[in-house]
Amino acid sequence: MSDILYDEVPSLDLADFNSDDKARRSKFVNDLGEAYNNIGFVAIKNHYLTEELSKKLYAAIQKFFSLPDDVKQKYEIEGLAGQRGYIGKGKEHAKGRKTGDLKEFFHVGQEVTDNDPIKEEYPDNVWVDEVPELKTIGLEVYRRLEKTGVEMLRAIALYLGLDENYFDDKVKNGNSILRPIHYFPIENPDAVPADAVRAAEHGDINLITLLMGASADGLQVLRRDGKWIPITALPEQLVVNVGDMLERLTNKKLKSTIHRVVNPPKEQMKTSRFSIPFFMHPRSEMDLTCLENCIDSEHPKQFEDITAGQFLDQRLAEIGLKK
Repeated sequence: MSDILYDEVPSLDLADFNSDDKARRSKFVNDLGEAYNNIGFVAIKNHYLTEELSKKLYAAIQKFFSLPDDVKQKYEIEGLAGQRGYIGKGKEHAKGRKTGDLKEFFHVGQEVTDNDPIKEEYPDNVWVDEVPELKTIGLEVYRRLEKTGVEMLRAIALYLGLDENYFDDKVKNGNSILRPIHYFPIENPDAVPADAVRAAEHGDINLITLLMGASADGLQVLRRDGKWIPITALPEQLVVNVGDMLERLTNKKLKSTIHRVVNPPKEQMKTSRFSIPFFMHPRSEMDLTCLENCIDSEHPKQFEDITAGQFLDQRLAEIGLKK
């Protein structure tokens, strides 16, 4: 495995993985593994989300976030630990920090339609009367990103020497979340806490994250040598990164890389930034015990055994969403 310091996130084509050409397929798997060993992020084209759907969802969420705060707060439901509906400004902070991030967001979760008993674990989605189109567009985007995520996980499984469908049943009706985020305008930047940022440095909780192109710059990833590099994707690409659950499962063979969203120059703090990540989670019962083939004398086991549900609860408490 080469030890590369990337200056930008590697770009890959999912059509290579879906090709009948074994060499193209194999190259995709190896290139993906190398990127995830080194930087934990890739940009992917030829996924299942269309540009048209992406634009429609951005239009719907901009409409929602421009509603008055008291209207949005109708959709912030007590007792859901922020897992569905609206989550107000500054409510979430990075693990290990107390200052809230300069953002508000909305959560769309799994809709179970096949009588799977796991439905009992999930609260119902919260929909917005003032923006009815958010439901149809949000669910369609959710399904397409989930389908893309399943294929990415198949490539990851092959790279790890597992059966290609290793993750399929673990993510079927998984606890995935679509999260439209609004980094709201700051009219008086001097009035916010000195350490307040749009999103402080953090690793994602889940297996993988699929990010639809954000509306402005600011996303940065921490390279192994300590240098922050900007993440940019072309309009037709998704950025897909490794989360903490996959890092645990693979005993750090695949890296959940620390990333952040920095504040723009002061004069641009008065503008909005929108971003829509899809956090791909497994079912709560998935065992995150380190895979045997990722443990050897040079790489002793680094994590205690835990299920995905237990790990999620632990992290929601650490970031301020669950009491």
